[in-house]
Formats: sequence, structure tokens, C-alpha cells
Amino acid sequence: MGLFDFIKKKLFGKTKKVDESHKVEKEKKNIKSEVVEKVKKSELKVEKSKAEKKKEEPKKVFFTKKKEAIIDLPEKEKEKPKEKKKRHTPVVEEEVKPLNKGLEETKKSFISKIKSAIIGKSKIDDQVLDDLEEVLITSDVGVKTTIKIIERIEKRVAKEKYTSVNELNKILKDEIVQLLAENNSDLDAFDVSEDKVPYVILIVGVNGVGKTTTIGKLAAQFKEGGLKVLLGAADTFRAAAVDQLLLWGKKVGVDVVSHGMNTDPASVAYDTVQKAVEENYDVVIIDTAGRLHTKVNLMNELSKIKRVIQKFKEDAPHEIMLILDGSTGQNAFVQAEEFIKVTDVNSITITKLDGTAKGGVIIGITDQFKIPIKYVGVGEKVGDLQLFHKGEFVNSFFD
Repeated sequence: MGLFDFIKKKLFGKTKKVDESHKVEKEKKNIKSEVVEKVKKSELKVEKSKAEKKKEEPKKVFFTKKKEAIIDLPEKEKEKPKEKKKRHTPVVEEEVKPLNKGLEETKKSFISKIKSAIIGKSKIDDQVLDDLEEVLITSDVGVKTTIKIIERIEKRVAKEKYTSVNELNKILKDEIVQLLAENNSDLDAFDVSEDKVPYVILIVGVNGVGKTTTIGKLAAQFKEGGLKVLLGAADTFRAAAVDQLLLWGKKVGVDVVSHGMNTDPASVAYDTVQKAVEENYDVVIIDTAGRLHTKVNLMNELSKIKRVIQKFKEDAPHEIMLILDGSTGQNAFVQAEEFIKVTDVNSITITKLDGTAKGGVIIGITDQFKIPIKYVGVGEKVGDLQLFHKGEFVNSFFD
């Protein structure tokens, strides 16, 4: 082999080896990169699977916990869903307003009488109005108020040319609302101005009308409204009147000033108002004797109470509330007349309207005495003593 061949061999042989070594290195690198990519892909898959497992795990845990809880429930707790269904059944009863319930008997009697008065008649004439007059009188509206309502209806029929008896209910309803509006302003809440605190309410009424019970319910409502209430047990002549008021005070969580039975009512009133002024009470409610031996004695006793109260609060009592029993019908008129003669009554509460057909007495009392009716009692519960709303009252008659 010549020199040329030797050089050629050396040169070309070396390049081949170099090329081969390069190829080998490239192949190694390719293999490594493929391996790395495969490893990365496998690691990504592992991470994804882990992440998916983590996402799924809470669902599994939640479900299993729920399932275990359901399985572990005692028998009584398993029946709870059935109890929920039972709770939804008496919806209609809950929606009926207490006033509607209380005046249900009055409504039945009143409406049935009107229907019988106009049955078989097509137009409003003298006979229909005479029959309507009888309905109102027998519903305890009172003679004077009844005549006033009939006269108003006659004028309206003549003026507006109402002829059909079908329109009679609407006309009668409108006239009663207007009559009540002349002497009543609806109250939505009990509001006491700061200059009148403590606001003193003197409760009057004959025995048995629900005076003490009304006081207890008023106290409960005032306290629930955020007012500080003090009661005075000044009906010291009626047996158990003081004890009854003390029980109400304990029941609703308000303070009561009491000297016991057969003590001086004015002295109780004096101490009650003094305590209220000194200890910053918002409302004072004082119970008084329902009946003394004569009107003069009753008038003197109430006058004495007013005088001693005014030693601590010059403008007190701010309210003298007369309690009347609505179930007595026309007797409630007599009671109102007697008390209005001897004291300055400026608000009326009518109790025991539930279960009686004599709710019409409210219309007559409001009209005859020109004193606003503030509350009506239509049941035994505290919430059944309601602020009087003329529209709601009349609607409960006709709707």
C-alpha cells in the first residue's frame, strides 16, 4: 500500500469512525429523550390520576358519611320526613285570622238574617228597609244607631239610584265603615311619646267583664314590644282580684305593686306611680274596683285615685280604659252609660266576642258614646286581644 492509500485510509477511516460515533451518540440521545418523554408522560398520568382521585374522594366520603348516618339513625329519627308532611296539612286553619274566628257566630247570624230579609225580593223598597232595620236591632246594633244607618241608606239609594237588593250588602257595609270612621282611628302599634312616660292607664269596668285578664294581656304585649311595664293591684274589694293580677305579673314577667285585699286603692295607685316615676317605667296599668255600693262611692274612689296619681304625674292618667263584655249585648250599653257618667272614659276595649252572636254591639257603642274602641278580645290567648281596625271588623261581617 502506497503513501496515498495509507493517507486515504487513515483519513476516510477516521471520518467513518467519527460519523459512526456521532450516530451512536445521536441514537443514545434520542433513546434518552424518548425514555424521558415516556417517564414524563407516565408521571403526568400518575399525577392526573391522583388529582382525579382527590376530587372523587370527597364525594365518596360525603356519600358514605350520609349513608352511614342514615343507617345509624334510630327509628324515631327515620320517621321525621313523615312528620314534615303532617305539618303542612293544617295550612288553611293557620291562615284564618283570629278576628274572623271570634266574630264567626256574629257573621253567621247577621248574614243569615239579611238573606232572609231580602229573599224573594228584587229591588230595594220600604219593606226591604224595614226588614233590614229589624235585622240591625236584633243584632245588638242599637235602636238609635240602626235608625241612623237606615236613613243614610235611604238617602244613598235615592241619590245614586240603587235599586237591586244585590247591592244592599255593599251599601250597608260602606255605611257601617263610615259610621265607625267618625269615632275611630286605626292604630298599628302602641306608641308613647317621651314627655308622657310613664304612660298611665286606669282600667275601669264592672266585675266579670275580663278586666284583670285584659290587663295581663296588655302587659304581655307591651313587654314584647320592648316597654318596661308596671301593674298596680288597686281592685282591693273583689275577692281574688289582687291574687289574679299577681299571677298575671308572674306569668308575663312584669312587676306588680300590691298591698293585699281590703286596703286603700288610692294608696296602691300612689305607690305604683311613684315607683314608675323613680324607676323609669314606660307604662303603668292600674286595676280599679268594678263595683262599689253606690255610684257616688265609685265616683269618689276614682276621683281620689286620679288626684294621688297627679302628685307624681300632672297629666295622668293619660288613658281611662273602659272594659265591656261583648257577649252581654245591650247590657254593655248600660255599663258604658254608668261609667261614662262618673269618670272621663277615653278608650274602650270589648272582650269575649268569640262564641257570641252579639258583635254588632261594637257599632252601636262607637256611634252612641263617640269614644274610640281601642281593643277587641276574641279568644283566650294573649294575641287574641287585638287593636281594633274598623275595616277588618266590617269585612269579617260581610266577607
